Amino acid sequence: MSDAIYTLDAEVRTDLGKGASRRLRHEDKVPAIIYGGHKDALSITLEHSKLLKAQSFESFYSHILTLNVGKEKIQAIVKDMQRHPFKPKILHVDFQRVEAGHELHTTVPLHFLNEDVAIKKGGVVVHGANEVEINVLPKDLPEFIEVDLSNVEIGQTIHLSDLVAPKGVTFTQLTKGEGHDLAVVSVNKPAGKAVDTDEGEAAESAE
Repeated sequence: MSDAIYTLDAEVRTDLGKGASRRLRHEDKVPAIIYGGHKDALSITLEHSKLLKAQSFESFYSHILTLNVGKEKIQAIVKDMQRHPFKPKILHVDFQRVEAGHELHTTVPLHFLNEDVAIKKGGVVVHGANEVEINVLPKDLPEFIEVDLSNVEIGQTIHLSDLVAPKGVTFTQLTKGEGHDLAVVSVNKPAGKAVDTDEGEAAESAE
């Protein structure tokens, strides 16, 4: 995949307020803000068409981006994106500055591998989560985390603590103590088979 999708040109925005934001959107631009780190928040604008294309890639949301603001190159990650409720239009973006050596708290997607193996065993795969919160230094930020279902049996649930965290990655929920070990994915019995089993046991009892 081209690194071009991780680089966006931006301009400093001095005209603030709701009216100014509406005018920018009519000009096919997106108002945004960069915050965090040891610098003041910076209001910027982005070209909507380029942003819309870039954000269509999943990795855009879990990758360190380069924002070219004038002569400055700012490293940042997407923290929030506001969208129009039904139009393919981005209304606003929040970026967080990335500084080397300073830990990030962000979210990355889960990629489920070998679901077909679980299905061939007769199981029904039910996702409890499709992304996970992590704490990580910028240099160790993964684009995604893999969940392998090849050895999961019917009736088994994979929890957050069962996942293999990449080097330097901490699962945020597991730092909160007992009761935060989230169910990530389950391989359940098909509903029909569960009913048949219950009926079979009832028939045996009657005999």
